[in-house]
Amino acid sequence: MPGRSPVFTPRPLRTDRLDLLPLLPAHADALAPVLADRALRTYTGGEPLDAPALRERYARWAAGSPDPQVVWANWAVRLREAEALVGTVQVTAGPGPAAEVAWVTGTAWQGRGIATEAATALVSELLRQGVPTVVAHVHPEHAASVAVASAAGLRPTPHWQDGERRWERTGGTS
Repeated sequence: MPGRSPVFTPRPLRTDRLDLLPLLPAHADALAPVLADRALRTYTGGEPLDAPALRERYARWAAGSPDPQVVWANWAVRLREAEALVGTVQVTAGPGPAAEVAWVTGTAWQGRGIATEAATALVSELLRQGVPTVVAHVHPEHAASVAVASAAGLRPTPHWQDGERRWERTGGTS
């Protein structure tokens, strides 16, 4: 049905090296130092949050969107071999038929394919659950995120929002 929000059920996901765990306020203590590097915000802006502020944010996210037409789903990314939380992935869906994904990996863990593996798993799960279109907005100068979007099967579109290019994948395409 056009304009209808995608419906999906967030659940733990597992890849070859990663566990994607539904994000909880309790993850804030481990993730605050991982996400503290200001370099992570070169293209997105904002300031790092300390553990108490991050815990509050994660509690709001876990409670869900106040808009019943919008779904928020967030995962902590755990690298099993290191037994460490190394980043997050998220989905915002609705209103409308698309789900938007985003990812962040702590700078100490970058360059190992973690964001690619996590984002690919998330996009695949959304498509498997029937979400018709998955999108991401990526700054054109952020080469690592461009590579992640491409590896996850998203393709650049001619559409832009706030200086970022819209990347898109429709169910059944890669």
